[in-house]
Amino acid sequence: MIRKQKGFSLIELLIVVAIILIIAAIAIPNLLRARIAANESAAASGIRTINTAEVSYNSTYPAVGYAATLVSLGPGGPAATCPTPPVAATACLIDGVLASGIKGGYTYGYTPTVGGGLNTGYQVAAKPTTANQTGVRSFCSFADAVVRVDPTGALAATCPPATTPI
Repeated sequence: MIRKQKGFSLIELLIVVAIILIIAAIAIPNLLRARIAANESAAASGIRTINTAEVSYNSTYPAVGYAATLVSLGPGGPAATCPTPPVAATACLIDGVLASGIKGGYTYGYTPTVGGGLNTGYQVAAKPTTANQTGVRSFCSFADAVVRVDPTGALAATCPPATTPI
């Protein structure tokens, strides 16, 4: 007399779990690499956005020159709204999250160059917030609007002109 089996045996369940674990072990590193690549692309784009905003800011507020802070390029905070009309302290040229200095796994640093009573230049840098997890490479730029990359991610507080343009 043969009994009809209802459900799965323990061996069958273990085989299915093992197959799922093997697929996950293959897929997760690729997912993490894709996330890092997306964060790096967004950081380079953020530097380009800041460069474009600086050109607009400099021509809109010639008595100030370039922006004094990254926050002054945005609405004044991540959740702030733009004043009507925009002013030099809150120019509303970039979004509030980028203006806050942390976006998409990258931390942005901004330093103006002061000369003759106004801001004659600037440098901006984006470093991975957590190295080798949110990004690998660092990006930076000067007032010349050329985006440069440091493949080691070990960009100092300043943007060395010798870094490779992208």
